[in-house]
Amino acid sequence: MTDLVRPEQRGDEEAIRAILLAAFPTAAEADLVDLLRAGGAATVSLVALRDGAIVGHILFSPAWIEGIDWRMDAVGLGPMAVAPSRQRQGIGSGLVEAGLAACRSLGHPVAGVLGYPAFYSRFGFQPATRFGVRCEFPAPAEAFLLRELRPRALAGAHGVFHYRPEFAQV
Repeated sequence: MTDLVRPEQRGDEEAIRAILLAAFPTAAEADLVDLLRAGGAATVSLVALRDGAIVGHILFSPAWIEGIDWRMDAVGLGPMAVAPSRQRQGIGSGLVEAGLAACRSLGHPVAGVLGYPAFYSRFGFQPATRFGVRCEFPAPAEAFLLRELRPRALAGAHGVFHYRPEFAQV
């Protein structure tokens, strides 16, 4: 088997949407990717290929953390999906690792995710409450996580993590 993670290319949209529809119970995540892509807000969008077929996708979009008198740019991870028949084979982990590396190389200081702590903690994500940051959306505190992509980027941070407006549309 041959595995490859590469940037999303024109023509990948249909395969990405199919994976998102298969991996999630509703079309919300697929619709979100379409909205973010249409709004030019796909900071990093990667696909995983196995034997030449797209089997996974991850997207990072612009986000920010805002405090009383400061603001920091960030990226939001999500959605991320792997075709159900290909899950638990390391594909999602490869997408997260490649996505974080790409975001770091672009100079983004922080990534946030609303997801499974047991999965995302393997990549250095920690509960946002540890940094005094909360998600703008109602979410269980243990499920909203942050990852510093630059050492001590969140030192002294207390504020709210904001996603793109497209997230509120789905």
